[in-house]
Amino acid sequence: MLALPVLLPILGAAVTVIGSRSPTLQRVVGIVVLLAVSAIAGVLLVVSDGSGPVVASLGGWAAPVGIALVADRLSALLLLVSTLVTLAVLVYAIDQRIADYGRGTASTTFHPMYLMLSAGVSLAYLVGDLFSLFVAFEVMLTASYVLITRRTSAKKIRAGMTYVTVSLLSSLLFLTAIALVYAATGTVNLADLAGRVELLPPGLATVLGLMLLLVFGIKAAMVPLHFWLPDSYPNAPGPVAALFAGLLTKVGFYAMLRTQTLLFPREEPWALLLVIATATMLIGALGALAQNDMNRLLSFLLVSHIGFMLFGLAVFDAAGVSGAALYAAHHITVLATLFLVSGLITRRTGTVLLDEMGGLLRTAPWLAALYAVPALTLAGVPPTAGFVAKLALLQAGAAAGLWPTVVAGVVVVASLLTLYALARVWVRVFWGEPKAALPDDDPDDEVLVGTSRTPTPMFAATAGLVVVSLAIAAFAGPLTSVTGRAGVDLLDREPYIAAVLGAER
Repeated sequence: MLALPVLLPILGAAVTVIGSRSPTLQRVVGIVVLLAVSAIAGVLLVVSDGSGPVVASLGGWAAPVGIALVADRLSALLLLVSTLVTLAVLVYAIDQRIADYGRGTASTTFHPMYLMLSAGVSLAYLVGDLFSLFVAFEVMLTASYVLITRRTSAKKIRAGMTYVTVSLLSSLLFLTAIALVYAATGTVNLADLAGRVELLPPGLATVLGLMLLLVFGIKAAMVPLHFWLPDSYPNAPGPVAALFAGLLTKVGFYAMLRTQTLLFPREEPWALLLVIATATMLIGALGALAQNDMNRLLSFLLVSHIGFMLFGLAVFDAAGVSGAALYAAHHITVLATLFLVSGLITRRTGTVLLDEMGGLLRTAPWLAALYAVPALTLAGVPPTAGFVAKLALLQAGAAAGLWPTVVAGVVVVASLLTLYALARVWVRVFWGEPKAALPDDDPDDEVLVGTSRTPTPMFAATAGLVVVSLAIAAFAGPLTSVTGRAGVDLLDREPYIAAVLGAER
């Protein structure tokens, strides 16, 4: 079962290539595969929460020699939420394409690359060694580069080149870090490394930890390594931008959370990461306030809220790590939802510029409701999922000492700036007199805009993500219990190590 979240999307991608002349086959395969992966992720979450980490040794080779797939509470939870988001975005993208190009138009690249991206994300969550994690990131990079440059224009090529150049630089640093880790310890298995890194000289262990922080910090878009994101995501089609915003940076943060807690444990808050988290929260939020482009505004808010998760990791106790995990799960849904809503708004108005919109509350009240719920959730207004996650972070920071308490105050400030930025969007987009839709300035690109033809399934897919976000708030008690136990396991390390190594330990 552990291999299926990776294997099924790869097989599905192959089927969609073979059946590229049948758009119905491509759509059905994609939806069925993601439904199956969602069900498997749910089972893995239940099993790992009840019985501890689930491990599969590929090829019959036991760890640390062979490749191990591992599902514990954290990875199973993020896999489940990520797959649900991937499924909703696929439904949105399918109906957008049907509305714009007709039901009989197939795609030779979108469905295969979309499923390969899903496979890469699943592998990143489940893999138990550094080199296979590198492979997972490369699968995601290859698929995402194709998706971001479909129906290419010069503007998209520039944005895509920025994205792929930074990603390749990160991959080169990651490969270098893996080589150094292997040279120093003789292994790349994470569970095995947990014991061997402790035997290294402190200076060498610190260098290796900082290298991995740098690598995953680029992928997670933490300040000052965030510069690539606001220039890349806004140039992708709405569904692709939503998928990237929801998944890719959180996979980078997951890798950071996993490696830092498992390989480089600490007994007190991490001062360096507290500073980085503060800068990430404030620079992202202030950058959002300066934007007139709605997608760039959301991209800067995405950067800002990565800082919230970094703060939870920087506290480096069970409460902080648990809050970071809960915030990551909530953030996956809410950012994807906001980017889908932005796509719906752009589709109706013909522009992403806030000062050229207005009056949508009168002409599209359902669209206003779809924006309001995730906006309030991201800002952390009670009783949304964002409030629950931020409250967990604030409590962890307040209990961890002076400097974490100070940074907890920055969390409140960044939340207020987020609320202000999203309120500006509400005022400019939904209030005032309705404005005529602008014509599509690039009718040959991936998305038609300036049209009132918005299919109901596109609204339904977006509303489905809103429901997931509301469900996170409604089931905050059980979910917080799961992330709480995940936080304890991450810092204890013993359940993960024992499950993977078993008798070899």
